[in-house]
Order: sequence, then structure tokens, then C-alpha cells
Amino acid sequence: MEAGKMLDRNVIDTEALPPRERFGMWLDLVARTAAPLRMRSAHADDFTARAEIIPLGPIQLVNYRYPSLDAVRTAKLARQTEVDYFLLALTTTGTGASGQAGRQSVIGPSEFTFYDGSRPHQVSHEGAQGGQQHASSVVALIPYGALPLPPDRLAPLLAGRMSGTEGVGALLAQYLVQIAGHPEQYHAADADRLGTTALDLIVTMLGRHLVAEDAVPREVRRRALLAQVRGYIQRHLGDVTLSPQSIAHAHHVSVRTLHRLFETEETTVASYVRDLRLDRCRRDLADPAQAHRAIQAVATRWGFGDKAVFSRAFRAAYGETPQGYRVARREQARIVNDAASVVNSTSTY
Repeated sequence: MEAGKMLDRNVIDTEALPPRERFGMWLDLVARTAAPLRMRSAHADDFTARAEIIPLGPIQLVNYRYPSLDAVRTAKLARQTEVDYFLLALTTTGTGASGQAGRQSVIGPSEFTFYDGSRPHQVSHEGAQGGQQHASSVVALIPYGALPLPPDRLAPLLAGRMSGTEGVGALLAQYLVQIAGHPEQYHAADADRLGTTALDLIVTMLGRHLVAEDAVPREVRRRALLAQVRGYIQRHLGDVTLSPQSIAHAHHVSVRTLHRLFETEETTVASYVRDLRLDRCRRDLADPAQAHRAIQAVATRWGFGDKAVFSRAFRAAYGETPQGYRVARREQARIVNDAASVVNSTSTY
């Protein structure tokens, strides 16, 4: 990736300071990036923590790692400071707890909790082994206006638990963790699109938990379902039985609905599956580490059960046979390596 093209991000690491100053630095960070809170920690004398803040168009993502802590947004703080966003927090390690609007929940790893930053609330998070290990979470800050669901409809979700291992919640959790954990893999130009996709998944998950999916705009539902389908296809490419019928069944929609979903994508479901499979095969054939693997084994790995069908599809896509492609790439790699050897062996004295 070209320098200067990665996602914008701001990293705060308390280890840059002496131990006695670390907790104060963290309090300042929380005051700037989230609703001001009163915080305490058994590790305040040496609070080794890290936060990576990633703007994603309509939302902001924060990847946290910290010692165990307890925090409260009091009614007084809520009156003194104006906050205009919701927070959706995914616990990735440790055990959390949240309380707001009369509800209390214990949040385990891979679970979400949701709360309104403007209202009083309590949050705590303890690392594993009684707090001996760090706790971590990924938090999405969502402006009020970004959610098409009315605030009063969202009230039943405050401080509740939502699974990050099933359905839309699993897709959302994987998506947020991937971006938060590897922001260097994405271009700054993609920030708005990445944020919009995250927001679509968030709105869809919230709507499902409210049993109020009809309140979610149709286009948001369409984009969220498309993201689900794409993720499902990528996870099941090696399954030779993968088909429009099996994909539709897995998502509880008709095949006709599935085809309509791809109408605006300038491809069909079958073409999308085929193109992904061919691309995975192409990568494997060009990989020197997989030179020992038979071509048919590569094809089978990515869901092509028929050798002749695979060869025809590969030649139509890339203009040469799978064997020819592998040999040509191997020769290119040999030429490059030979040239590199000559350069490296040249005296620089």
C-alpha cells in the first residue's frame, strides 16, 4: 500500500509516559473521545493502556486495550456536558458490565452492549485471571443523526447484551475487529464506504433485537443483507454444493430475492462465486509455496469439482490454461530472483 494512503488513525499509548502519569493521560483521552466519566482502577499507579482511534466516515471506531477499570457517567456530568452519540461496545477479551436506564448486564467476550452517551450510565471491564491480564474492546461512536431508528425505539436496548457470534451480530463483530485490528490494510479513500457498511450492519442488528426490522430503511437492509451474503460466500467457497439455492436457504430468502440483491452489483450470484473461486485458484497457482500441490487439488480446494469445467473457466478468465499460468509465473519469479542475485552479488566498494 502506498505511503500516506492508509486509513487515518490516532494512537494513544500510555507507556510513552512514566507510570505515575499514565492514568491521568487516560482520563484526558476518555474526556476527548467519549462522554466524560469518573473512572477508577486498581492499576491506576501503572495504567498501561492503548487506544487506536479510526475515523470511518459516519462513525468513529476505537480499539481499546487497558487494565481493569470501573467508570460512571453521573447525572451531574450528563447535565454539564452535551453528548450527541450512541456507543456500541464489543468486548473482545475480559468480562464487562454495563448499566443504564434501570438495566444491568454482564457482558462476556464477543458480546455487544449499547448505550446512550448523553445519559447517566456505568461501565466496567475486568481482564481475565482476576484482572491480571489486559481487557480489550472495540467501540463504535455513532452520532444520533446517523441512526434511522427513533431514540425512543432504541431505549429497550440500552445496557443490554447482544451476541457477536450469531447472525448479523457475528458478521458485524468480525467486520469491526478486522478493521480495528488491521487498519493498515485499508485506504483512506475507503473510510466512508467502510463506515457506511459498518453502520448498515449496526442498524440491522439493532433492528433485529428490537424485533422492528421494518423500521430499518429498505436500502440499509439490502446493503446489510448483501454484506452477509458476500461474507457467507467467501467462507464457503470450498464447498462444491455452494449455489444460489443453498445461499438463499442459508439466509432465509428466496432465490429470486437473492438474484435481485445482486442486480445493482453488475454481476450475478453465480458469477460472483465463480470469479472469487478463480481468483483464489490463481493466487494459489502463482504461490511458490504451493508449487507441490496438483492443479486439480487447487481447483478442488476452491470448489471446482470438475477438472474440465475449471480449465475452461480459468482460460476464459485469464487467457491461458492453469498449467500455463503456473509455469509462466514460475519463470517470471526465476527471472526476478536471478536478477536480484546479480544485483546483490555486485560489489559496492
